[in-house]
Amino acid sequence: MQELADLFQARSRFVEALAEVEDPLGRAREVLAGLPEEQQVEALAHHPKIGERKLTGRSAAEQGATTEENPEVMAELAELNAAYEERFGFRFVVFVNRRPKHELVPILRERLGRTREQELDTALDELISIAEDRWRQAS
Repeated sequence: MQELADLFQARSRFVEALAEVEDPLGRAREVLAGLPEEQQVEALAHHPKIGERKLTGRSAAEQGATTEENPEVMAELAELNAAYEERFGFRFVVFVNRRPKHELVPILRERLGRTREQELDTALDELISIAEDRWRQAS
């Protein structure tokens, strides 16, 4: 269970459900799809905000916490994150894949124009992509 919690940022009801199945990463999309929306949103809530300054562990490495970022980019990410959470009611999650933060601004802007249903599906898929990448990096 702890390994899954590490891959998905925290122990949540989603992680607990994954721990009950064989091939949890292979079946993660299926398990997430079968959960009530409240539990899907809970899984997203444990992921750190893009551009957040106090990151630890894997998130720090993935989001490039050790690199200096343009203050304008950081301010824009903070504003867009707030607008996203206000619009959709859940955390913006994107598979950063070690890209610099300025490359995430247009992605966040584009995703703000989507429907809530589209965005929830995308955010959940991105959450799983992040966990899969973390698993590959650790292997």
